[in-house]
Amino acid sequence: MMAVAAAQKNREMFAIKKSYSIENGYPSRRRSLVDDARFETLVVKQTKQTVLEEARNKANDASLEECIQQAQEHIPAEQSVELQDEQTHLENLELPMENDYVPVEDFEIESAETEQSQEPAGQTPKNDYGLTEEEILLANSASESPEAEAAMQSAALVVRLKEGISSLGRILKAIETFHGTVQHVESRQSRVEGVDHDVLIKLDMTRGNLLQLIRSLRQAGSFSSMNLLAENNMSVKAPWFPKHASELDDCNHLMTKYEPDLDMNHPGFADKVYRQRRKEIAEIAFAYKYGDPIPYIDYSDVEVKTWRSVFKTVQDLAPKHACAEYRAAFQMLQDEQIFVDHRLPQLQEMSDFLRKNTGFSLRPAAGLLTARDFLASLAFRIFQSTQYVRHVNSPFHTPEPDSIHELLGHMPLLADPSFAQFSQEIGLASLGASDEEIEKLSTVYWFTVEFGLCKEHGQIKAYGAGLLSSYGELLHAISDKCEHRAFEPASTAVQPYQDQEYQPIYYVAESFEDAKDKFRRWVSTMSRPFEVRFNPHTERVEVLDSVDKLETLVHQMNTEILHLTNAIHKLKRPF
Repeated sequence: MMAVAAAQKNREMFAIKKSYSIENGYPSRRRSLVDDARFETLVVKQTKQTVLEEARNKANDASLEECIQQAQEHIPAEQSVELQDEQTHLENLELPMENDYVPVEDFEIESAETEQSQEPAGQTPKNDYGLTEEEILLANSASESPEAEAAMQSAALVVRLKEGISSLGRILKAIETFHGTVQHVESRQSRVEGVDHDVLIKLDMTRGNLLQLIRSLRQAGSFSSMNLLAENNMSVKAPWFPKHASELDDCNHLMTKYEPDLDMNHPGFADKVYRQRRKEIAEIAFAYKYGDPIPYIDYSDVEVKTWRSVFKTVQDLAPKHACAEYRAAFQMLQDEQIFVDHRLPQLQEMSDFLRKNTGFSLRPAAGLLTARDFLASLAFRIFQSTQYVRHVNSPFHTPEPDSIHELLGHMPLLADPSFAQFSQEIGLASLGASDEEIEKLSTVYWFTVEFGLCKEHGQIKAYGAGLLSSYGELLHAISDKCEHRAFEPASTAVQPYQDQEYQPIYYVAESFEDAKDKFRRWVSTMSRPFEVRFNPHTERVEVLDSVDKLETLVHQMNTEILHLTNAIHKLKRPF
């Protein structure tokens, strides 16, 4: 329970509090994954900065004596560190700028003093808050539970010594006292005026003791500045992201961009019965946890009528305008009596169908998820689907994702192995990506999975879910009223889009295989300093960050290649 409460606390701290609707100037805009990603980036940045400033201001109030006293509560008296000499050297802190940290491997330390010298005399630098973002993340990780505080943390400290290399002895003594293990020490003469040496120390220590060590060292007058560079669990290099599908329970942040309770232009705004129905279905999704059966929804006659209208329209248009992969999966769903006009398919039966064909499964969602959370689910071959139905007064258009859009637009192609793999690769690329890269991935998703076109025997066919569940835009997309461009992820990722009217530009892929190949090459240029893979046996995402992991993976791949080679030889044998 304590871990659950801690996780909830962290989610609330960085949650998107503002409505993506009237308050923010979007009273009647259609749902857009890309716009959601950009809005999320802005609000998270603002919220995060506020949290960091508050934590840093609190930390600045703590004196060296308080830090030592707190440390001694966790350390036997006979092992307490001798820091009396340091207490006599207390002075105004000279701290690095907030963005003044770099990769440990390079050991290149920019001059905080140089940047601070640009400030007018007597003024404190704007970003000089006392703690780096790494230290705030460390503190948050340690505060989750007693177990988290006692967990071992690999980290690196970069310390600038003002009084020569002899100060290194006091640092090492403090590390020993706080039960740390030094793994690597490296020093060089500093390039910064007024600083004698720069020292890099890699160490292992419990999170709680590491916090106390940092506070003690930072208050000491013989050190010009000190930076923490964490190396696991919380590093900017390897931020937290779900490693198993069960952790998607913690990835359920919603964006309220176009809700019937908030926007007077929503078709259901004045319909109290519809709004109450939406709340009931949303509560069912909120209560869902990994491993639960997908709840059954007893759809009303009105909801079935809305489904029937859209289903028959798509049934008429798909043979001529949808891609071959969509048509084949649509026919399979009809053959198995999942797609019928007299009832809405249940998510559980659709999930079972997908798992049997491509390994994808479904998870109920209460509404529009943030771009990062939605894309993360695709990495596990899980599609987060809504269960509510659009308003009966607007059967052929919905400004937000509803079950008809999910079922008729997305599900058939998720039953195609090639398209399912492409969707999963987008999800894997999003894990640990920066906010800017999430925006680009969302844009690629928008122009492919939602509004993508492809060539088929010289003709343009639709495979995007937004087209296949909206016949008006489908007919527009294949007409001469819009521009068709060849799909190139680098240019597609930065293309402005239209979410209030039909798209003026659509991207056309030569084939799914061509789109996947181009996407893989583009993803390889992203700044994420690690690679991930999905292990289908354990259903976990693995970070490929060690030689041992890579050797194990190579061994598995060699075994698979051997089986494939043997199969080819057997097929080539003469009868």
